[in-house]
Amino acid sequence: MTQPLVLPLVDISKLASPNVEDRLSVAREIDRACVESGFLYIAGAQMDDALFRRIVDRARGYFALDTAIKMQSYIGLSENHSGYVPVGEEQFAPDQRDLKEAFDVNCDYRGSEGRRPLLGPNLWPDMPGFREDVQAYYRHVTTIGGQLFRAFALALGLDEDHFDAHLRNPPTQLRLIHYPLDATAEDRPGIGAHTDYECFTLLFATAPGLQIVDKHGAWMDVPLIQGTMIMNIGDMMEILSNGRYVATRHRVKKVGEERYSFALFHACDYDYVVAPVTTGEPARYAPLKGGEHLFNQTAQTFAYLKRRIESGELVLNDALPLNSFGLNRSAKEPIPAISAQQLLPEQ
Repeated sequence: MTQPLVLPLVDISKLASPNVEDRLSVAREIDRACVESGFLYIAGAQMDDALFRRIVDRARGYFALDTAIKMQSYIGLSENHSGYVPVGEEQFAPDQRDLKEAFDVNCDYRGSEGRRPLLGPNLWPDMPGFREDVQAYYRHVTTIGGQLFRAFALALGLDEDHFDAHLRNPPTQLRLIHYPLDATAEDRPGIGAHTDYECFTLLFATAPGLQIVDKHGAWMDVPLIQGTMIMNIGDMMEILSNGRYVATRHRVKKVGEERYSFALFHACDYDYVVAPVTTGEPARYAPLKGGEHLFNQTAQTFAYLKRRIESGELVLNDALPLNSFGLNRSAKEPIPAISAQQLLPEQ
């Protein structure tokens, strides 16, 4: 039986202060929490509770639609990996399909130049008010994320605006996720064990279910705290911090009540090269192309992308295996590139 985990809680209100000492004090708290666990709660005056309630209502309305209607916005029809994700589409382990459905959106990039696999116009359902409220939530939480990027820069000894130039059109993704309650379903998780691929994630959820691996390898429940979001470190921030912060594996167990969650995965621009930014120590991680890593990881879990790999329509370059991070690796233990054969769907 898993036990609840006590995570640090950081009030980020002072990240909006004009006083740099106020912002530094929050940065130090975030640094300490990320070193300790890689997961923490954040609270702050920045958070718009009314908008959080509205996004829950939108998600409830959308996921209550007939599957045939939701499939009109199927993610496999999109240009930028956005849209509806049906139950079973995403798979983190060969013998296990997640018991969840989702709607994914990116930054809704409308420019004609510079499009990438995760950078383009979003696919939206024909549902009045849905697009407007989802985009409002996306803008709100990415604004908070911008403040947190500045805090990380301070925590890592960089100029506070270090990341600003690399957040112009990032493939930052928002996932609206519905975990249905089905007492007759087989005992499979809502989402399988994984690390997040980006720099950090901000999560708002309506019910328990999240679990993380502690330092001893045991699964621990993460309880909800009213008025907070959960924040965790991803692969790219592990690299940027040269292992000071470690991406933590997590999952959502089979839920005991219907659950909605809203995870916003914060990344730098697609072409940003992710490499250690710390000074005075040898680099423990090889550089990687941020957007390419994000897409390569995504392609290893989504059925429609696996089908494209199998047909030869899609070829991945220098793809790392899933769960390559969060292992406290040393520089003497390089991550091997994954073979094309390993990317093929299970027969």
